[in-house]
Amino acid sequence: MAEGVERRLTQGGSGPRFLTRKDVQEELQISASQALALVRSGELRAIQIGGRGQWRIERVVLEEFIAEAYRRAAGRAGAADVPEGDA
Repeated sequence: MAEGVERRLTQGGSGPRFLTRKDVQEELQISASQALALVRSGELRAIQIGGRGQWRIERVVLEEFIAEAYRRAAGRAGAADVPEGDA
């Protein structure tokens, strides 16, 4: 990711409204194929722009995706803490 984009993302300030799949890939530290799979499955909402149909992910959508991933992880962790007899 370009240094300027990364700095704006981590500061939570203004930055580009739309991110490329490569930006998302680097932000989430996943492979290109994993990023594409998230988009194609609809798990990560994206739009196609231009004649070549390049994918763009809105910054707020990525933040919502990350927040939801944390909620799912917390739910799994909470369930794992409950003894089997108490579930």
